[in-house]
Amino acid sequence: MIDDSGNIWKITLSRLNDIMELINIREGIKEYLREPRKIIEVSVPVKMDSRKIKLFKGFRVQHNTTRGPAKGGIRYHQDVNLDEIKALAMIMTWKCSLVNLPFGGAKGGDIVDPFKISMDELESITRRYTFEIIDSIGPDNDIPAPDVGTNSSVMAWILDTYSMDKGHSVPGAVTGKPLSLGGSQGREDATSRGCVYTILSALKVMNIETTELDVAIQGFGNVGGNAAKILYDLGFKIVAVCDVSGGLYNKNGIDPYDVSEYLKKNKTMVGYKRADNIEKDDIFSIACDIFIPAALENQITEKNALKIKARIIAEGANAPTTPEADEIIKDMDVFVIPDILCNAGGVTVSYFEWVQGNLAYFWTKREVNLKLRDIMEKAFYETFNLSREKKVDMRTAASILSVSRVAEAVELRGIYP
Repeated sequence: MIDDSGNIWKITLSRLNDIMELINIREGIKEYLREPRKIIEVSVPVKMDSRKIKLFKGFRVQHNTTRGPAKGGIRYHQDVNLDEIKALAMIMTWKCSLVNLPFGGAKGGDIVDPFKISMDELESITRRYTFEIIDSIGPDNDIPAPDVGTNSSVMAWILDTYSMDKGHSVPGAVTGKPLSLGGSQGREDATSRGCVYTILSALKVMNIETTELDVAIQGFGNVGGNAAKILYDLGFKIVAVCDVSGGLYNKNGIDPYDVSEYLKKNKTMVGYKRADNIEKDDIFSIACDIFIPAALENQITEKNALKIKARIIAEGANAPTTPEADEIIKDMDVFVIPDILCNAGGVTVSYFEWVQGNLAYFWTKREVNLKLRDIMEKAFYETFNLSREKKVDMRTAASILSVSRVAEAVELRGIYP
């Protein structure tokens, strides 16, 4: 659990308050933006393989729907809590706004360790959780997607449960589905690819014209693992990676495809022979050009920020940096690509999938990646240009843009009745 001093909801709210002081927003609108539109807490009873009944707790939070339906992932993790879900829903609002998608922010989660239950139990939890929140989700209301601990199979179960309830297939009800059920080409590595597009844009504005750069990645799941592969294919050198089991370091470079195969077979990085085994927290002190935190929240703190030896930090995870660490990093001449920009590729291709599903007209992977690149580059340069104009860091610039757009939408729509 996140302790009170590192409470992600309080941190996210504090950051919002700081941003709203910099822009011209009426007090009533400020209060409107602080509060989630809807909070759902449900009990999820499941008959386990042992035939015993076990009760799980689930959440779904819709932060804001002024610009469109709510959009956000569903997280299965043993440390899920309501404050975390509220914060991540708010972050999704700003993320969708920054890349100009017609969505608001949402997030969901169940308190469960998906690696300690069977596949049948996981399916039962998913279907019952979906049933409990079914009146609040849907293609015109709130569209779930994968997050930590969930994947395309989980989305398939949600799609089926929702569609059975409606009496017909509703492909736009969720995104991150398998391709055979209406998923989009390019969705699986979209967050990683979007992260890479922002890194390439950062290199341009920093006048760095080579890809022969060292990269360290914290977190080797869907985001970190795919980012490593894409960067490796582009000629970057992956010198260090880590996950919950440990870390690997090789100054001459690591083949992420080989590491991925090793993990599939062994479920751990420990024992991998083509790199030195290191402690997972050693990743923060690895000398590199680009550091990608791609794990959970609050990973870069005042305790390890000074250890970072990178020119660029690309936040593949949501809220990986605490405010205290932010202040330290600002004095270190490090170019930070903030989370609501850096990892917005996932929700962008989720938007593409939603559009394709609603139209029953599907695009090629090349079309998806080109559209993604255009959106990510546009958002990057809008943020970068504002940061130079206002003489603020990239995180502040991204937040000013995103919060201003949502506040303007609230003003234009007004409050009914």
